[in-house]
Amino acid sequence: MSDVIITDNPAESRYEAHIDGVLAGFAVYQLTDELIVFTHTEVQPEFEGHGVASTLVRESLADVRAKGQRKVMPLCPFYKSYMSKHREDYADLIYGS
Repeated sequence: MSDVIITDNPAESRYEAHIDGVLAGFAVYQLTDELIVFTHTEVQPEFEGHGVASTLVRESLADVRAKGQRKVMPLCPFYKSYMSKHREDYADLIYGS
């Protein structure tokens, strides 16, 4: 399987994961002045089990950190779990911490 390419699609309010030009998954968000709220993550069935969701979380959070404008509120269970497991890497991004 080829590399997972993550891009922000502000028009759709989501980060998208593409593999060989095919949409493999996405992470939906809502923006406020202070926050990016991740609400839902979805991976297409044919791409499940290949690390697409983890790559989405990791790359989207790296993008949020690089932009330096917002804290993260992980309402999506996958984001919440991932950020809890890697708290030392993301504590500075979590809203309210």
